[in-house]
Amino acid sequence: MKVDLWLWSLEADTQADRGLLSPDECARADRFVKERDAALYVAARSRLRRILAAETGQAPADLMFDYGPQGKPALHGGPAFNLSHAGGMAALAICDTGPLGIDIEKIRPVEKEVATRFFSASENTALASLAPDEWLNGFYRCWTRKEAVIKAVGQGLSMPLDSFDVTLTPDVPAALTRIAGGVANDWHLTALDAGPGFMAALAVQSYGAPVQVRWRTFG
Repeated sequence: MKVDLWLWSLEADTQADRGLLSPDECARADRFVKERDAALYVAARSRLRRILAAETGQAPADLMFDYGPQGKPALHGGPAFNLSHAGGMAALAICDTGPLGIDIEKIRPVEKEVATRFFSASENTALASLAPDEWLNGFYRCWTRKEAVIKAVGQGLSMPLDSFDVTLTPDVPAALTRIAGGVANDWHLTALDAGPGFMAALAVQSYGAPVQVRWRTFG
């Protein structure tokens, strides 16, 4: 299974074009309270449309999306894709078959109670084993991997974060080790290099097939 990835700065994207967006996307942009957040959303969605258009041979504005019960978008006729953006950066994953999920986060200070509340017992044990100066990175490794899985499954907040376990220590490759009602080995997790100050992860339900990740650029 091949997965193509894009990573870019929304702040530096000079091709943001609200005219490419659908009425529902424009309506969502209008609901943002802060103008900057609306601008970043428009930049992310218009670039998403340009990339998908290049991959499918369609015009960016003509692309039509379906939305799952929890709001996960899917493109009519494929391919499978998932988009994430945070801290002015965006990450996109595309593959012929899915499901897949991607998450990017800007590393910011976080209270340890967040991990205690949302992570599983085994994940909290792993976090507690880390040196103090490694705890924050461990937290975001765990968070991005869990978010990528949740986005791939498409259940949103209805899927408890402690219903599955992921690895998070720096010496262990990214992996899903337990998932309630499912088979952990059906999933392939990849830790992604999102640059200084960011953490990112990819989750693909590959059913044991090898996953080849390829970084792409625009054009």
